[in-house]
Amino acid sequence: MNLSNSVRRFGVGVLAAAALGLAACGGGDGGAPGETPDEVTFSILSAQGQASAGPLWQPLLDDMSEAIGVRVEPHFASSYGALIDDMKTGRTQVAWFSAQPAIAAMEAADAEMIARTLSRDGSDSYRSVLVVKRGSGLELEDILACGQRFSFGIGDAQSTSGTLAPLTFLFNPRGIEPERCFRSVKSGNHESNVSEVAAGVLDVATANTVAVEALRRRNPAMAEQIEQVWQSPPIPEGGILVRSDLDPALKEKIRSFFLTYGQGGGAAAERQVRILAALGYSRFSAADDNYLDPVRELMADQKLSAARAKGDAAQTAAAQRELQALRARREVQP
Repeated sequence: MNLSNSVRRFGVGVLAAAALGLAACGGGDGGAPGETPDEVTFSILSAQGQASAGPLWQPLLDDMSEAIGVRVEPHFASSYGALIDDMKTGRTQVAWFSAQPAIAAMEAADAEMIARTLSRDGSDSYRSVLVVKRGSGLELEDILACGQRFSFGIGDAQSTSGTLAPLTFLFNPRGIEPERCFRSVKSGNHESNVSEVAAGVLDVATANTVAVEALRRRNPAMAEQIEQVWQSPPIPEGGILVRSDLDPALKEKIRSFFLTYGQGGGAAAERQVRILAALGYSRFSAADDNYLDPVRELMADQKLSAARAKGDAAQTAAAQRELQALRARREVQP
């Protein structure tokens, strides 16, 4: 597999990543623009499917259904690409995405950002990591020495922490192409990557701090079988997106649900806080898509590295202009 091409092909572009989707009851097309659907389909990215993720999400789904006055049903998917396609084709109108797929959805599916997630400790960022089996003796310098000695698990091509961040922060600056560096390269999500490292199937793999923490809560014995040998700089947390053609009244109900969930005092709020904690979050906060600009910079840097590797002068110049524009915008933002 050619990882650089895979990342460019998508163009843009914790616990299990999740997406929230709206679909018309029975029709699957969400209804006509501006109409309120009969059912909200909440799609969840999970390697292990409904058996493991369903019980964690169902309490929030029940609360969402009550708050917005529309039935909410779960739907499980195994890749970011499928979730983005669902939003693009109108099968879903609301989504949770990590940063890179969120940008893809905004560009390809006419989506807009309404909220961002905060982790259990209240932070608005997380980190990409490399994990190895505890006791293997593998250190970062051994991994970066290449020589096609080790098997490597990388993330979904749309994954911010599983693919974009390790390429941009770790491999590209050293001129390392994973498909040439490692004996084998396998693409998977965070859950499968950490599980296969723990089982000795993979020597080293990407994941993120949210997935590792979720594993500690879900399966402490397995978590003890892995250790981190590298962390990236902070990456913005994911967010809640809605299609711009969603019924405005329903859109506002969904926005209000997330921005008030787990807030205030009393028994109801305390119960919601516990539900969020089980999912790895503390709350949702208001946001627009400007907070994703650091990830846009990573994506532009990746495109620049790929263009230079190809020797494509036109693509190199275009990527340089994009990167400079993003950095200039960052300089003027408060």
